[in-house]
Amino acid sequence: MDETFTAFQGPRRLATGPLGEVALSVKRIGATPAPILIFDDRTGRSIDLDLRGSDAEITSRLPVKSVEPSEPAAVEPRGRGRPKLGVVAREVTLLPRHWEWLNAQPGGASVALRKLVDEARRANGDRDRARQAREAAYHFMSAMAGNFPHFEEASRALFADDRRRFGELIADWPSDVRDHAITLAYRDLAS
Repeated sequence: MDETFTAFQGPRRLATGPLGEVALSVKRIGATPAPILIFDDRTGRSIDLDLRGSDAEITSRLPVKSVEPSEPAAVEPRGRGRPKLGVVAREVTLLPRHWEWLNAQPGGASVALRKLVDEARRANGDRDRARQAREAAYHFMSAMAGNFPHFEEASRALFADDRRRFGELIADWPSDVRDHAITLAYRDLAS
């Protein structure tokens, strides 16, 4: 799912789209008796925004898309590695037999680890995306529907990937909450 966010006021969906558009839509609604929650559709977690000030001030305070740093922020003498390629040095803890095997591979431990990670990403990509989608749906459901009937059973059906049972259990939930939970849980099927 692209970088989209969804705002809810109680069980009613107010807006879905890029963060800037959603934030400004919520600001235009103004003060309301029911709290408004904004969710990151990628993670299903709610986020807090400072909606004071002009539209330009609000958008200037929005979080920037997070990117993992490829180089240390401080200026340090250039060491080993290939920072121009985005190589990042981190610690890996393995048993001696793992190090022996890695060091015996062509190119050494680093090359072998990169190949293993790439292979695992290719082999498990669909499964990983499905797991992340279920986790996002669960985080959203916990915030919005934690007190709704059948929440716990619906959560179990979600993680068991029992789509029919999941749909049955949430059928009586408010339509915007139900539809958004389904969208988050099964977004890969829609694309």
